[in-house]
Amino acid sequence: MKRQEPVIAIKNLNHYYGKGALKKQILFDINLEIYSGEIVIMTGPSGSGKTTLLSLIGGLRSVQEGSLKFLGEELIGVNQNKLVQMRRNIGYIFQAHNLLGFLTAKQNVQMAVELNDRISKAEAITKSEMMLRAVGLEERINYYPDNLSGGQKQRIAIARALVNRPPLVLADEPTAALDKQSGRDVVEIMQSLAKNQGTTILLVTHDNRILDIADRIVEMEDGLLTRNSSNTFIQS
Repeated sequence: MKRQEPVIAIKNLNHYYGKGALKKQILFDINLEIYSGEIVIMTGPSGSGKTTLLSLIGGLRSVQEGSLKFLGEELIGVNQNKLVQMRRNIGYIFQAHNLLGFLTAKQNVQMAVELNDRISKAEAITKSEMMLRAVGLEERINYYPDNLSGGQKQRIAIARALVNRPPLVLADEPTAALDKQSGRDVVEIMQSLAKNQGTTILLVTHDNRILDIADRIVEMEDGLLTRNSSNTFIQS
């Protein structure tokens, strides 16, 4: 069976911080392809370049050298307006849930839907409520973040990231602030929704307890990709 085009295609990617005598290379000759519906976990010690690579893939930094294609479109040399448009096709989940405390769970998710001018407010409300039910928060739809647990807040963040059915979700340490059970719950929700929607997930983590949800594990060290292989935890 012929494999589809990758959602992310990276070739010979290098990245630098600073200028002149202070210029330092952070990423070295990265080559990576990630496909539709795939869950890829990226691991590696602090300072290895994981977050830098994630921010380049997410259009949060400009590509300097090499090639990085998202949905077949080259990102090197594109302007900021193009990067903003591209980011609308990506869901983001961070260690800090980044919810707005003065909005309810539904309103926090609804904000993401309303970025699309073609969707009515009534439809945005419906989509938000459906996604919150999908993450198990049907009884907390009108709660404010201060009245929710850490795991529940992260579920709202997952709902917000996935409500527009993006082709790609980027997650940076989404379980770091959660206990073992809450962490397991949120990644299993991410896994289930991703598989149902065909969404690709790239997840950066130090949490060895969740590695088994991955289709593939990528390891970075000192700015180099040192492992890119199918997850041996997965049973056939």
